[in-house]
Amino acid sequence: MPGILTAVWAEGGAVSAQELEMVRAAAGLAASLGCGMAALALGPVSRGAAPALQRVGAGEVIYSEEAALAAGPSEAGLAALAAAAADLQPALVCLAADSLGRDWAPRLAYRLGAGFVGEVTDIRVEAGVLLCERLVFGGKAIATMAARTETAVATLRPGAGREDGEPRRGSGPVRALGTRIPFEVHWPRRVRMESEQREGPGLEEAKVIVSGGRGLGGPEGFTALGELAAALGGAVGASRAAVDEGWAPATWQIGQTGKTVAPDLYIAVGISGASQHLVGCSRAKTIVAINQDPEAPIFDYARLGIVGDWREVVRAMTETVKEMRGW
Repeated sequence: MPGILTAVWAEGGAVSAQELEMVRAAAGLAASLGCGMAALALGPVSRGAAPALQRVGAGEVIYSEEAALAAGPSEAGLAALAAAAADLQPALVCLAADSLGRDWAPRLAYRLGAGFVGEVTDIRVEAGVLLCERLVFGGKAIATMAARTETAVATLRPGAGREDGEPRRGSGPVRALGTRIPFEVHWPRRVRMESEQREGPGLEEAKVIVSGGRGLGGPEGFTALGELAAALGGAVGASRAAVDEGWAPATWQIGQTGKTVAPDLYIAVGISGASQHLVGCSRAKTIVAINQDPEAPIFDYARLGIVGDWREVVRAMTETVKEMRGW
């Protein structure tokens, strides 16, 4: 019986990079605990996600393709997850800190009578005790928590439990959940799906992110950032200030009230470095800051800092990268 259960939304067999990272982290944790790890794939044609889940370490893969999942992912997904947890009795349920994971996790914990830790930035085992770290006070401090219940539920942010090297491939059975989920009339119904149209990788998958803030002075600055991001094969992000000004779409927002990212390289342009923004990018391997203010807080967190006019710096960086790539 697995000690850890993970769940992903796998409509059409596709699993997001953030969810795959979460499953990989859970697999590493299971290896540390010496227990099994099962992955629950939810959504229409979710069985097709089994190979991808096993590649990142999932042992047993359970899938549910109930029609109710297509109509109401939130409520039907929670029902399927609760049924799987009741069947497997895991000590830990891990979900990605994305829109569905944040929806499911606290309500699942209530149903299971389990402890809940949200927005986990690091999860590990010390002296046989499962410890979860999360940022508190707007990212100014780190709290370490241990569950006091037999079962715990946690949502993992990108970068939590990150391991080096290739994960051990899972080789357990693939089976249907086998629980009927009738759609309840009072459940919210999914009316339509709208996907963001953008070139290059999404923020959650990007290895390089070029992000802009209020210091850009206007929306035209994001055109220059887009050119640099394209040259680096990355994505463009934004601070909440830039989004609030209407200079960038809300889907680009990084921070406490936006997305959490963990790229190899994060270039912050015209971003002061408020704790609310750093919550969203603190897991980046390298932060490079470009700002005219030498006292900007972002420089305290950046590995490399450039004080100067962002227009000149970004232009020079873009030209240099293109030259190096032979463009």
